[in-house]
Amino acid sequence: MERTRIAGLQMLFGWLNLVLAVPSIYLMFGMPLVMRQYGWSGTEIGLFQLAGLPAVFKFLLAVPVQRIRLGRAHLVSWMLLLSAALLLLYWLIGRQNLIEQRLLLFAMTFAISIVATWMDIPLNALAVQWLPRSQQLRAGSIRSAALFLGAIVGGGAMLLIQARLGWQAPFLIMGAGLLLGVLPLLALRRTARPIETEHTAPGGFVADWTSFFNQPGARQWTGLLLTAFPFIGAAWLYLKPLLLDQGMPMQDVAWIVGIAGGVTGVVSSLIGGRLIGVLGTARAILAYLLAALLALLLLTLSVWLQLGTTWLVASALCLAASMGAVSALMFGLTLFFSRRQRTASDYGLQSSLFVVTRLAAPVAAGLLLDRLGQAGMLACLSTGLLLALLLAWRVRHSIAGSAEALLNHERHAAAGVTPITTEGKA
Repeated sequence: MERTRIAGLQMLFGWLNLVLAVPSIYLMFGMPLVMRQYGWSGTEIGLFQLAGLPAVFKFLLAVPVQRIRLGRAHLVSWMLLLSAALLLLYWLIGRQNLIEQRLLLFAMTFAISIVATWMDIPLNALAVQWLPRSQQLRAGSIRSAALFLGAIVGGGAMLLIQARLGWQAPFLIMGAGLLLGVLPLLALRRTARPIETEHTAPGGFVADWTSFFNQPGARQWTGLLLTAFPFIGAAWLYLKPLLLDQGMPMQDVAWIVGIAGGVTGVVSSLIGGRLIGVLGTARAILAYLLAALLALLLLTLSVWLQLGTTWLVASALCLAASMGAVSALMFGLTLFFSRRQRTASDYGLQSSLFVVTRLAAPVAAGLLLDRLGQAGMLACLSTGLLLALLLAWRVRHSIAGSAEALLNHERHAAAGVTPITTEGKA
């Protein structure tokens, strides 16, 4: 019975992560194709990406979620409140085609980005509250898979639906998907109980952020969080134009990166989450980053030596697989380092740190691309990932030890033993 309940919660959290990822991907990464057809300039399309800035400020959005209690199950109440706001925005943006009303479309997209980003905080705080520590790495892999699937749905399927059924159809579907995920929370708020009693620890929100780094292994984990993903993320972002410049037809690029790469990322995320339990956290950190480095080196050599289409396709799929595994690890450990007494603030802080480097790396990569060319950019990204791997080799045992201590604490608590622990201390 307990196993069934946990599986149901994992599916629910996965679905909600998917429906929150789709609108941002659709509006900011899918819509530029339509914008270009309607005469938007490259500068206008580039500036439109600023609608994604709210993700940088998750640490601020987390403050009211952590501090303002909306009833007994306040995280669920926050989910319901923000869901209502998001449904209203879907209705407003879907009333008429805004593709030629640039400022209004940006304003609506920015508002949707704020609410979806905000809603991500109580969602993943609930995952920390309702799932055992032993299940949180799996939750991270499911979330990673949901994001890859969201890229396929938001960047491809929704564009086809809009082309065939009109402007409003994608927003109706996204609204229905959100309702399908949120309604079960109404029942779960009465039956599901947090693993530990949730309360807001004393002190201000600055004290919350400061105390996060006082956890065992938190500083080492922060270094890994800042460096493990940005280099492969930047390579993936530039992969489509890179393959186009190598002479690959646009339709083939869309299938290889958008569809095959997305599916590979989904599968790799789920398998990667399972393998963490087999390998152990310390070995998984090294293995996944080493796999990412090898994939990036393979892509670099394929471009530099002009090895042809087969090698490029193989490199792209290897990069997608390594991204899925690394993402699963990052998201899982983010939940691990979110204390149950400060779930929202800890998760928001980590997410902001992750987003800052994830956004900064493509900017730097673009400058390198203009100055050094494709092979030079990829070589620099590979060097950066090598340094991240060396850092991971140094800090892996501290991170794994902290994760193992949390698991032991939970096992002892379940057995009725109260061990001395640092979890939740300021």
